[in-house]
Amino acid sequence: MAQGITGYAASFEQFHPTDLLTYSKRAEQAGFGAVMASDHFHPWTPSQGQSAFVWSWMGALGVSTQMKFGTGVTPPGYRYHPAVLAQAGATLEAMFPGRFFLGLGAGEALNEHIVGEYWPEAPVRLERLMESIEIIQRLFEGKVVKHRGKHFNVESARLYTLPDKAPPVYVATSGPIMAKRTGKHTDGIITVGAADEKLKMLMDRFEKGAKEAGKDPASMPRMLQVKVSVAETDDEAVEGAVRDWPNGGMNFPKADIRNPEDFEAMAKLVRPENFKNRVLMTSNLDEHVGYLQHFIDLGFGEIYVHNVNRNQEAFIEAYGKHVIPNLTWS
Repeated sequence: MAQGITGYAASFEQFHPTDLLTYSKRAEQAGFGAVMASDHFHPWTPSQGQSAFVWSWMGALGVSTQMKFGTGVTPPGYRYHPAVLAQAGATLEAMFPGRFFLGLGAGEALNEHIVGEYWPEAPVRLERLMESIEIIQRLFEGKVVKHRGKHFNVESARLYTLPDKAPPVYVATSGPIMAKRTGKHTDGIITVGAADEKLKMLMDRFEKGAKEAGKDPASMPRMLQVKVSVAETDDEAVEGAVRDWPNGGMNFPKADIRNPEDFEAMAKLVRPENFKNRVLMTSNLDEHVGYLQHFIDLGFGEIYVHNVNRNQEAFIEAYGKHVIPNLTWS
């Protein structure tokens, strides 16, 4: 494995975009190598308090840093027609060659119900995602696209501002069917921290899909986002996670819940024990090193870390001094 990347996860649900720009610049100075930015219309809970338009912000990030960056993740086909996402992604890659990635996912009602369309069941959401990927990739090739599909229409669309090389398309997946499709049809996979057995299953399916398409899975990026809570004491780390990221303790499917107020009501039931194996909550930075190292050893080449509490400056400084330098990429 080549030298990996420890990335900063920019949480647009929690922070003002100007502050996130400052945090990202500090992260780069501290040794983080990339930024994965969430694409939300709403925060999970009203108290999280923010939800800026990530596409405006990424242009500013590209100018302000030299890091790789992309969405983690954008759902095509609801708020955004896939042709518009293709234009947005091509523009960023044309401006910042080799630095932008388009991270896509199936979406959540929390953000996508706002357009007033029927929110489909999970299999249909995956159908829509795959059809969107096909449209985006054809547009990235500079072709005139005419498409009459099951879910989308495109009428004589062509991108005139194109990068020298199309940005990579990565897909966030947590199930075996989509993991195989991701390997077969896209450039890399994004997933979140989970039990070893599940991660190995997803990577096996991803590899199988890649090989079926004649690709070398070993050369394809495997990106993982992990949730942590860093503080001066363990108690503060736990309190920060429960207060600022209660959705991290909700161990059930959340894609069909529409409103931040509904999550806020459920947050009242969340207890610290609900975060076990979902958010690493500790002041012990050696434990953070071991946590990330375990995922590196499982084969992930890019690990994006989301500190779920409010104190981003202390997290960035601590990781820059004590965690990133002690990770071993083989």
